[in-house]
Amino acid sequence: MKKNLAIAARATVVTLIVTGIVYPFVVTGFADVLFPHAAAGSFVEAHGSEVGSELIGQSFTTAPYFHPRPSASDYDGANSAGTNLAVTSKKLLDGAAEIAKAYRAENGLGDHDDIPADAVSRSASGIDPDISPDNARLQIGRIAKARGIAPDRVRSIVDEYTDAPLLGVFGEPRVDVLVINLALDRTFGAPAHITAK
Repeated sequence: MKKNLAIAARATVVTLIVTGIVYPFVVTGFADVLFPHAAAGSFVEAHGSEVGSELIGQSFTTAPYFHPRPSASDYDGANSAGTNLAVTSKKLLDGAAEIAKAYRAENGLGDHDDIPADAVSRSASGIDPDISPDNARLQIGRIAKARGIAPDRVRSIVDEYTDAPLLGVFGEPRVDVLVINLALDRTFGAPAHITAK
């Protein structure tokens, strides 16, 4: 029995060292060398200070900026979660209908204009940083009007900041809301009276 306990204890210690210390350090080291920006948190800087991460959504609610997907956690990373409501849930459907109505109103769309699913559905994490290019394009008119510029100028920013699927096949095209909003400010100037929530 003592022999078996000694073997089990040694196996536990070795496993702990290999999987709990060596492996994380090796993976972190490779990540720091191969993907330094991502390994450091994909932080985004503006005016010399960090303003967020490309990986974590933020709330933008004012007219001159692109708006992110709806969030069940109010964009709180410490409370990251989806709604956990089934697709047949009346509460989910009613909530999506309310969000769709507000989205159409703020973007000058008609009651029956199609809108992309990511404009009315909350992401599983509640802090999804990306929207679809279709969602971004439907917001162009509002942003152009609020900034007093031609819609084509905003459209060119959307085209420039639309990321293709990984390796051309994994995922969907997407637009990072924080990154494109900072690009708007760099290109057209930040409205003095506007702050992102």
